Amino acid sequence: MISVTEAKEILSKHIIQGSSVYMPLEESLGMFLAEDIPSDYDIPFFDNSAMDGYAIAWKDGENKRKLRPETKIRAGELEDFVLGENEAIRIFTGAPVPKGADTIIPQEWVKIDGDTFSFEIDKFEKGSNLRSQGAQNKVGDIIALKGSEITPGMIGLLSSVGLHEARVFSKPTLGIILTGDELEEIGKPLSFGKVYNSNGPVLKTYLKQLGVDEIELATALDEPAKLQETIDRFLEKYDVVLISGGISVGDYDFVKGSLEKAGVKELFYKIRQKPGKPLFVGQRENQWIFALPGNPASTLTCFNQYVKPCLMAWMGKTNVWEPFGSFPLVYDFIKKPGITLFLKAKLENGSVHILPGQESFNLISYGTANCIAEIGEETESLQAGALVPVYGW
Repeated sequence: MISVTEAKEILSKHIIQGSSVYMPLEESLGMFLAEDIPSDYDIPFFDNSAMDGYAIAWKDGENKRKLRPETKIRAGELEDFVLGENEAIRIFTGAPVPKGADTIIPQEWVKIDGDTFSFEIDKFEKGSNLRSQGAQNKVGDIIALKGSEITPGMIGLLSSVGLHEARVFSKPTLGIILTGDELEEIGKPLSFGKVYNSNGPVLKTYLKQLGVDEIELATALDEPAKLQETIDRFLEKYDVVLISGGISVGDYDFVKGSLEKAGVKELFYKIRQKPGKPLFVGQRENQWIFALPGNPASTLTCFNQYVKPCLMAWMGKTNVWEPFGSFPLVYDFIKKPGITLFLKAKLENGSVHILPGQESFNLISYGTANCIAEIGEETESLQAGALVPVYGW
């Protein structure tokens, strides 16, 4: 049995990254760049006005200019204007600044008397309200790094340099196998000895939240031949196979043996953690295989701590093992050393509330939990105010 730290070190050394594909920007939200992005243009592409006002050439101590009549420079203007000696020209936001101009005086600070233009000079300085060519970036500047997430803001940035598509890491395809004779489908009456299949909907929606959309879900009874058939079929189809249940050491836990027969190479089996000790992780060629314990809290903990980071690394994200942050506990906490605890918690007003109902079968606290708090293996007690790592959903 290994520690949580050892498990994550093993996984980080065996990261699988997806292939890269070109995708239209508007379809790439939530994906990760597969290459650095240089700009083909200076942005802004030309000097332009940041305000509606008047373009002038700055002269220390001089606040009066001759207004050029009938000339207005608008955004999108194609004519190449040249500023005359001691002259001011009407200009609008985004319009190209005329040659010779270096300052924009906003219209609300201007006085016009016939063809004479004046302004309060102490309110401004040379270069005021002028967006210089290349102020955002120069030609060749790297504006986005490989591994960066494509957010709405990123789409705006890439669009500003003329890109309509980006090279991103592909999403994995994924199969989920739920094992157990005791599972009952939601919508049917619950018979004695049965439990509703809650892991299926949870895993499927969690995957969709991460951006994985090619998912197949199947159930398998605790019968070795049928389980083997399902595992073999999924390994032929999917990049990642998740199995829930059947990975412990009971008389009807056949998953580990089936994976060995299928040629899956074990990376580790069992971790000193609670919940979720009997976790199996393996690989076959360029595939991930995760066999998660069947209890709901164990399934979610193992998914959050191990499956999710590996999937995000597949899609190109960096620093996938980092917690959301560390925050102070509201109350004192005591535990036995020798095991890491992952606790259902609520982060509220900058503090961590450890919730009741921490048993591996118990889902009641998931109704209010918004994070998982980690209490380290060798920790025995923590006082209120102690910082603990927190992982978001």
